[in-house]
Amino acid sequence: MILWFTLAQVAVAVAAGLLCIVLGLVGRPPSDASVGSLALVEILLIAQVVVAIVAPFAGNPALGNPLEYWVYLVSAVLLPPAGVAWALLERSRWSTVIMGAAALAVAVMVWRMEVIWTVQYA
Repeated sequence: MILWFTLAQVAVAVAAGLLCIVLGLVGRPPSDASVGSLALVEILLIAQVVVAIVAPFAGNPALGNPLEYWVYLVSAVLLPPAGVAWALLERSRWSTVIMGAAALAVAVMVWRMEVIWTVQYA
């Protein structure tokens, strides 16, 4: 993985999560801002999939367990669409909060993927 890209992904996911949680707690149902923020998180995750495929061929192989890494990545890619689908089906303030929780979960998962990719065994 690329450290600056990981940090950018975490920052965007945290910002999207906080935005959605605040919007939900003030009573706003899902809107362009909340759904768009999760769409941005999803676009970055799709770019991460491309990076994860290309990086080993460019001399940056995963040092940790590749199966664990890919399970985290696939799960993270599925979270934003699931959160948006829930939000569009329910259309309440709490579904906006759920989208925020999904974005924050993605931030944690992306950081965990960085740790798995760069771990060094003794």
